[in-house]
Amino acid sequence: MRRRRLGLLALWAIVAVEVVVIVSSAWSLIAARGRVVDATDVPSGAPTTLIVLGAKAADDEPGVYLRNRLDVAADLYRDGRVDRILNSGNDHDDAGNEVRVMRAYLEARGVPESAIIDDPIGMNTAATCRRAATEYGVDRALIVTQNFHIGRAVGLCDAEGIDAVGVIAPCDDCSALSLVRNYLREALASRPRAMLGAFRLGLA
Repeated sequence: MRRRRLGLLALWAIVAVEVVVIVSSAWSLIAARGRVVDATDVPSGAPTTLIVLGAKAADDEPGVYLRNRLDVAADLYRDGRVDRILNSGNDHDDAGNEVRVMRAYLEARGVPESAIIDDPIGMNTAATCRRAATEYGVDRALIVTQNFHIGRAVGLCDAEGIDAVGVIAPCDDCSALSLVRNYLREALASRPRAMLGAFRLGLA
């Protein structure tokens, strides 16, 4: 009897997880619908402020995910599509000084110091969007990150009152293992948490 009860509880737990994954994935898709573009297809009239989300950095160099995001940012600036870049990440020494690495990388690729704004305590996507709105006065922005992350980023910025357009950074040189890990983390943890946070903001 006890074994049967435990089996039913396990089954209901699996069903609950599946429902949360489906609902949060649907929220992410709806948030991104019509608001995500490739880096080469940024439309005229798009926001000219670009938010770059932080990611792993080490030894004063951006990791592969961050490097691809920064390359998109530098290209968009050089093409005259953006005039302000907000670098947001964790700038603690034990996190690789993300924002300082981001600034140095962009400046080395021709983005002037005056066009870069540093948010050194954008610890996660939700904090980045919140601080972009409240601390830096951003109400319209492009936001660049990889495809698996883009819907959540747009949805969270939208919840903070930012009219956001997601720009997909490539990841052709990312390892298959890291991509699988990131897609799973998005589906099982990051999107559900983001959806709940967005709903709380909507009710506030």
